[in-house]
Amino acid sequence: MKVVVQVKLLLEADQAAALRSTLSAVNNAAGWVSQIAFERGVPREYELRKHTYAELKARGLGAQAAQHTIKKVRDAYTVLKANIRAGNLGKEGSKRRRTAESKPIVFRPEAAQPYDDRCLSWQYDQQTVSIWTTSGRLKNVRFACSSDALKTLQQYRKGESDLIEREGVFYLVATCEVPEAEQYEPDGFIGVDLGIANIATASTGYMAAGRGLNRYRKRQLDLRRKLQKQRTKSAKRRLKARSRREQRHAANQNHIISKTIVTEAERTGRGLSLEELKGIRTRVRLRKPQRVALHSWAFAQLGDFIVYKAKRAGVPLVFVDPAYTSQTCCECRHIDKRNRVDQGLFICRGCGVVAHADRNASHNIAQRGENVWNAGRESRVPATP
Repeated sequence: MKVVVQVKLLLEADQAAALRSTLSAVNNAAGWVSQIAFERGVPREYELRKHTYAELKARGLGAQAAQHTIKKVRDAYTVLKANIRAGNLGKEGSKRRRTAESKPIVFRPEAAQPYDDRCLSWQYDQQTVSIWTTSGRLKNVRFACSSDALKTLQQYRKGESDLIEREGVFYLVATCEVPEAEQYEPDGFIGVDLGIANIATASTGYMAAGRGLNRYRKRQLDLRRKLQKQRTKSAKRRLKARSRREQRHAANQNHIISKTIVTEAERTGRGLSLEELKGIRTRVRLRKPQRVALHSWAFAQLGDFIVYKAKRAGVPLVFVDPAYTSQTCCECRHIDKRNRVDQGLFICRGCGVVAHADRNASHNIAQRGENVWNAGRESRVPATP
């Protein structure tokens, strides 16, 4: 299982200037390679290398940096093609899709640059790295991270690391291949219903209310609007300083929620059942005031956190179809749109059971998860002679 570990580089002024210049140079070169690739119909990586490698070397890039720059461009076009094929940029002929297809991919000056072990070496005991730049190799560059992150780096780091600059601070994001825990045979399943009013509701009774996070998002939105109206240098500085704060806060909440759910499943020896919500933003149509809440809903991130935490703990996990889970009675299985009285109340028209709507849905998801698991499990019945 791949896990990323982020470390912060503690740089002197000249070291920061060298890394900033390096990122600018490689991304400027990537923009030129992207132009060549676009003009030639985005050829394969080997063919693209024949047209660009010599020029990249002449621009001062090292051999490995030039190779990684070409690969970065080719990967960017591969992702673009996949997004177009999946319909993420709209239907054929839509304005957004035409814009994406009609011009080369552009790279920001501070965009991430991959490094392999020839360009970057780690000294874990001293907590330093040696890293290639266009001004020469920087040695004894200190980095900071938690003790757990350092242990993970020492034991499992494998493959490339990305150098990124964020708000004037440089980070290295390293890829680690962490072994998955052996998966146990679950004694039942815990269903998890994801939502906006309640971020996550588990069939065990655990409920992560979204009221606090939604209030926080609204405060941040109102503040951004006020600052954007000012159009002054100080307002722009404030906006820049506050950028990504909401994302960090939401990610922290998702970490706490996912850890609570996975820990409970591991403690009770049960598996986890989640809804497959991919594509919900394109399927659901809402009034304009509700769109901000839907598009700021980080359900995919929470799902990813639950998945990787479950893999590390050996907790079985399945995804189920979410259709009608909020309209189905978990007691008698009666389906009726009118069963869902309002956001928080469920009253079955068949058997009359009264329950919290999200908790009822979580029990339905748990039942579907168990059915999916049993359907995919190997039969233990002796073979017929």
